[in-house]
Amino acid sequence: MYWYKSKLLITASFGLFLMSGLQSCKPDIKENRAGMKYFDIKGFFKNDSARLTQLNQSIYKTVKHNGVSESKTVHIANWGTELSLFSGADINKPAWKDSYKVTVDSNLIVYQALTPDLKMREIRIKLVAGKVKYMIILDSTKNILYSSLEKLSYFPDSLYLIQKTQTVKLLGTNKYDISGYFNHR
Repeated sequence: MYWYKSKLLITASFGLFLMSGLQSCKPDIKENRAGMKYFDIKGFFKNDSARLTQLNQSIYKTVKHNGVSESKTVHIANWGTELSLFSGADINKPAWKDSYKVTVDSNLIVYQALTPDLKMREIRIKLVAGKVKYMIILDSTKNILYSSLEKLSYFPDSLYLIQKTQTVKLLGTNKYDISGYFNHR
């Protein structure tokens, strides 16, 4: 019985030590959106998700996998989750502050990755009177086992579209298309 209590005490002590050590390694993450170099994609989709939740309207959604599709009218309970791929395209990370070429032409902002290792390859944002009219995001991931190409298109109050091609060595290629149409009446 002594060995059991001793082993339990050592295990519990090690667990607490490990947890306290991991906590001290965690960097302080403070989100300061004021010093951003690029358009606030994460903030835009957070606000638009809240707006869409407030509207509480249904959408006509189509999901297609390798040419087989299914469509139906659905009510989205959590727009933050539904649009998480879009908000995840945030390029305002301190390590990436000089990683994108910025081109501004009239009402179009284009961000292009300067190095091939960046997942977010290109982002196009059309603004009219300070409001987003559309956003198109291209991302790509490639290594020796896996490649993925994704195009995300968002037109507020009209459509969102996710197009993805994924190739895994030995398993082949899969194509996915997800579209959601607002005001589909």
